[in-house]
Amino acid sequence: MPVQLRKTLCGQTALVLLFFVCSIILITIFEHCAFCFHFNIFTCYCFLQIFRIFMRINVRVLFMLLLLGLGIIFYIGASTSPIIVFVFSVCIVSFVLSTYLTKWVLSKDEGPPEMVQISDAIRDGAEGFFRTQYGTISKMAILLGLVVLSIYLFRSTTPQQESSGLGRLTTAFVTVASFLLGALCSGIAGYVGMWVSVRANVRVSSAARRSAREALQIAVRAGGFSALVVVGMAVIGIAILYSTFYVWLGVGSPGAMKVTDLPLLLVGYGFGASFVALFAQLGGGIFTKAADVGADLVGKVEQGIPEDDPRNPAVIADLKSMIEVGDNVGDCAARGADLFESIAAEIISAMILGGTMVQRCKIEDPSGFILFPLVVHSFDLVISSVGIFSIRNTRDSGVIGTIEDPMSVLQKGYSMTIILAVITFGLCTRWMLYTDQAPSAWLNFALCGLVGIMMAYIFVWISKYYTDYKHEPVRNLALSNSTGHGTNIIAGISLGLESTALPVLVISISIISAFWLGQTSGLVDESGNPTGGLFGTAVATMGMLSTAAYVLTMDMFGPIADNAGGIVEMSQQVDIAIPEVFIGGLLGSMLIFLFSAWACSAVGRSAQEVVNEVRRQFIERPGIMYYKEKPDYVRCVSIVAAASLREMIKPGALAIISPVVVGLVFRVLGHYTGQPLLGAKVVAAMLMFATVSGILMALFLNTAGGAWDNAKKYIETGALGGKGSDCHKAAVTGDTVGDPFKDTAGPSIHVLIKMLATITLVMAPVFL
Repeated sequence: MPVQLRKTLCGQTALVLLFFVCSIILITIFEHCAFCFHFNIFTCYCFLQIFRIFMRINVRVLFMLLLLGLGIIFYIGASTSPIIVFVFSVCIVSFVLSTYLTKWVLSKDEGPPEMVQISDAIRDGAEGFFRTQYGTISKMAILLGLVVLSIYLFRSTTPQQESSGLGRLTTAFVTVASFLLGALCSGIAGYVGMWVSVRANVRVSSAARRSAREALQIAVRAGGFSALVVVGMAVIGIAILYSTFYVWLGVGSPGAMKVTDLPLLLVGYGFGASFVALFAQLGGGIFTKAADVGADLVGKVEQGIPEDDPRNPAVIADLKSMIEVGDNVGDCAARGADLFESIAAEIISAMILGGTMVQRCKIEDPSGFILFPLVVHSFDLVISSVGIFSIRNTRDSGVIGTIEDPMSVLQKGYSMTIILAVITFGLCTRWMLYTDQAPSAWLNFALCGLVGIMMAYIFVWISKYYTDYKHEPVRNLALSNSTGHGTNIIAGISLGLESTALPVLVISISIISAFWLGQTSGLVDESGNPTGGLFGTAVATMGMLSTAAYVLTMDMFGPIADNAGGIVEMSQQVDIAIPEVFIGGLLGSMLIFLFSAWACSAVGRSAQEVVNEVRRQFIERPGIMYYKEKPDYVRCVSIVAAASLREMIKPGALAIISPVVVGLVFRVLGHYTGQPLLGAKVVAAMLMFATVSGILMALFLNTAGGAWDNAKKYIETGALGGKGSDCHKAAVTGDTVGDPFKDTAGPSIHVLIKMLATITLVMAPVFL
């Protein structure tokens, strides 16, 4: 094929991704949307205009355009590798399946008019806040993209980059385009999560009047739609970007880029996804918890009215924000973006480590090791779909039988996906990782995957043990409320601190086991040194996330180790005996604590505004308590929305600016002290210490917050005096303290750590 034609086709691939993938997802959405789709993420006005034109096109013409897009995608995939074609096929089938799930969920009834009215209010508020929040994020993303472009345009290039056609201009635009595409896809993933949740909640509520199992089935399938789309978009987005660069840059041809170096061009995609996820998590968490805390403090504690009582002006704001951040049915915008960036970061980091290992081992065909993560997550879509469809409505509609524990039902589905994951993971390693250089290496890596799968299962058990009121820790925490608010806070903090021990032990054993299995796989470099250790940990991470589309909480720790390992390897060493490097480590630990403090204080300040507003309304409108006056819900929503957008900037900017400033300062210092790599070493130490501190802090915050919440719920079942008792009031205080822990700071730290890794790689020219 002529080179010019090949480049022309590749240049159209980004548009094909947007039109084809988004069309499959959004055609169904447009069929059921009652509002005009103003999706202003990254101010893609032209993109929206083209989409609106698509919606007016005859169905047959649109179908032909989609087929054309499919043809271009599959042509580029076939020009890259048959493995890419397989990945494309699985992802497209998953999109079709998710469309079926959407139609099935939306076909269910919405219940009586009273339910529909509340649901419409929640939907309008969530969609309005989403547009405002992502409009703000889009402006910051464009600004950051211009900064990255400037850095890459003025940096120096190596002779190898110049000879392979990767000059400053090409590298700059490739990195920025990857960043913006990753951010856009992450935003779409967040929108999909929010869209399905605000439409499924009322249908689940309606079904719950008839059967608990039917309600569970609708909730799971609604969440399944979001999960399949999010994971599928992460996989197909990276696959299209990889194959586009492969064909456009002529990878593998004489004088061109090596295929083992190609994954490094994808780092911008992961950075863009992390950037959006961080601000989505921060903004959404601040929004929901400010409303929640304000509603609880004034409503429950001061006025003595029940939770979600319509007399409370902050209740509707609370409900809207709950939908926004995923505490309601299905998934949510913040969790959708979070899961997307987790999968994207894990795939890209594993591809980089696989390419590095293959290059050092001189393996003849490196494609299997590089594309292995894409294949694993393609099978993730398959096995998770089986798990989703395994949950059926076994009861006759209209008959309410014995209440069944929903967790036991979900556990059965998860157990099924675990078994399938073990089988498919073994098949994947044999197919993709077999090499004549080390015939038994695939078996070692299969065992690495098994380590990761076991770790995921153990995490589920540990999480349930420390946060489910069926177990002793939460029951003891509930009992501590009987002696007052103070003892409840002490017990909750103690439980959170204690909960870090078991997960850290599991992580430590898993990392050591996976690293040892990788090192003993038989893969060695030219000097005979084992090289498979880091890739072994990456494979374990893939195993842990191999059921991510079924269990969205299994995106907690994996990519951290991969990215940290990659940074350490790129900088050649990290010696904490060097004072400057040790300082970098201290700064990394400090960053986690400062970020957590700012995130929690943001919730506190926003909640104070809500408390003052709710108190004002109760004083100025005394008829609210007697249902004679209607609360001003809109005012509370406006306060929380404005506060969340304002407060998310400070901690988010801290995460973005810190590694760049630290790396630049120590690069200059290293220049004058004869240590040219000092900047890279200090940033690597900062990343590693932040990772360790972040894991412990996230465990503490998430577990303590969840335990306080479930201790309150346990008392509300009638234990220890039940609702309205002094014990319950103390539990409400604990739950209020835990809200910013588990829904703002904790989840945001998870995103923060991975974004530190990706921004370090993207901004490497600043301090190298």
